[in-house]
Amino acid sequence: MRVILVGAGAVGGLLGAMLARSGVDVAFVARGATRDVLRSSGVRVRTPDECFETGPFEAEENPEMLAPPDTVFVTVKSWQVKGIAPRLRSWSAPAVVPLQNGVLAAEVLAESLGDAPVLGGLCHVLASADAPGEVTVRGAPLRIALGERSGGSSPRVDMLAAALRAAGVTVAIPADIRIDLWEKLLFVGPMGLVGASTGLAAGEYRALAKSRGLLEGAMAEVARVAGAHGVRVSDDAIVNALARLDALPPDARTSMQRDLEAGRQSELEEQVGVIVRMAESAGIDAPIHRVLYAARAAQAAQAAAALP
Repeated sequence: MRVILVGAGAVGGLLGAMLARSGVDVAFVARGATRDVLRSSGVRVRTPDECFETGPFEAEENPEMLAPPDTVFVTVKSWQVKGIAPRLRSWSAPAVVPLQNGVLAAEVLAESLGDAPVLGGLCHVLASADAPGEVTVRGAPLRIALGERSGGSSPRVDMLAAALRAAGVTVAIPADIRIDLWEKLLFVGPMGLVGASTGLAAGEYRALAKSRGLLEGAMAEVARVAGAHGVRVSDDAIVNALARLDALPPDARTSMQRDLEAGRQSELEEQVGVIVRMAESAGIDAPIHRVLYAARAAQAAQAAAALP
């Protein structure tokens, strides 16, 4: 199997390293210093249980310079998917799997690539790219859910799941990947929103009654918006999300929170703005998202204007 990772940050670097260690032919679409490090030395991964290195790798900024793969994992930030999608057409890959936060990445890819190759996918991991080719995992091991967008498994999904499991990834193939996508957003979106709005890490805002209540209310809004768009999350989705939050390291911050706090472009639109817009289109209100999104969007715009 030949796999190309489009993006070599925390998720792409980690997944690529794990697959390569298991014997899969791995290449990356990356640029700048990250591309150079991938070519020269590869990826170094640190987890709570081990440290390992794999590589060097094929890495190119231009996808057309890489031989076509059997599978593409798209691991760039959500806001980058629209720009990169047309550049993947030349491969005609049989399977393209988005692993972004949010619920629309597969639709964005399908607009450029057609419906046939695009699967549904998502991942769970608390990890950061500390430097080019350097990934640190701070929580539980990588978990991936994938499936046909029409529902369930297929021969190509089973093949991918087997390769991922052989690499040490925990894999789920849900009956309806849309539910898992919304439940992931229900978890990570409110965490990033409340964390960035309070300036606190998970261990602090989960322990305070008011910020925990704000978080739970934001999760309930995501569930309500999902239902208004035909996806019913599980009855215990919020309880499960809060339990996962309580199990995180006290210093945990989502990638969106880290980006907002650092003044970088973030997934605010894909994780928070999307809830505001989808609530409006369904004729319902999501007041926590609406108010905090307005505040964070103004701050993000101000930070973007100050960038060189």
